[in-house]
Amino acid sequence: MKVAILAGGLGTRLSEETTVKPKPMVEVGGKPMLWHIMNIYATYGFKEFVIALGHKGEIIKDYFLNYHYHARNLTVQLNTGKVSTHERDGEDWIVHLLDTGTETNTGGRVKRAAEFIGNEPFMLTYGDGVSNVNIPQLIDFHRKQKKLVTMTAVRPPARFGQMVIEDDRVVQFREKPQIGEGWINGGFFVLEPGITQYIQGDHTAWEFESLEHIAADGQLCAYQHDDFWQCMDTIRDVHLLEKLWQEDKAPWKLWN
Repeated sequence: MKVAILAGGLGTRLSEETTVKPKPMVEVGGKPMLWHIMNIYATYGFKEFVIALGHKGEIIKDYFLNYHYHARNLTVQLNTGKVSTHERDGEDWIVHLLDTGTETNTGGRVKRAAEFIGNEPFMLTYGDGVSNVNIPQLIDFHRKQKKLVTMTAVRPPARFGQMVIEDDRVVQFREKPQIGEGWINGGFFVLEPGITQYIQGDHTAWEFESLEHIAADGQLCAYQHDDFWQCMDTIRDVHLLEKLWQEDKAPWKLWN
């Protein structure tokens, strides 16, 4: 099963980084967010990706075009330009880089990716969120539900700290615990090819148009993931993810 990743948004709330690079290329632990997301899927054996490009997509293209050389030790013969690589095996991934337009909305990007993949189910997620969701269990759930779309529902990190107070004394304080209230769209979808009928064109918003209609027709299921999930919307999110990575406490790091 192929994995489509939406990597074309403007990332305006992370303008400190996205003025010079697309949001999925913002680094955590010296690696782009996109690399982290792809590794989550590759850990479970899903290694063919369709990246839906838009804003500054040429930077993502350059990254993968040069990936083979950046990941290895090199010897360069300056008189001939011949390059030899040494040691270290690279990831055995197949990456399709799909130009989907700088002005295309999320639904339009999903439709273009679906048409590229063809008449088969596929997975989809956003290029700015990581999780320790169990992908095989997600797929098994989707198949049992027999619906067009399965969305991973997550509990967002709480916006504020929480206190437990007894007799006017704070007996426990937790600064922004991971699990907040309610359920939200956490990405990590499994889709059937029939979803394209719910996307009119490039202007369609996947979240606010397509998914609403799919839900109204009883074709949207929620796989409830009550563990780690974190998006990268702001520079504070970047710092949080970086801190988790540097402290070797990154729950999404499922690979060795």
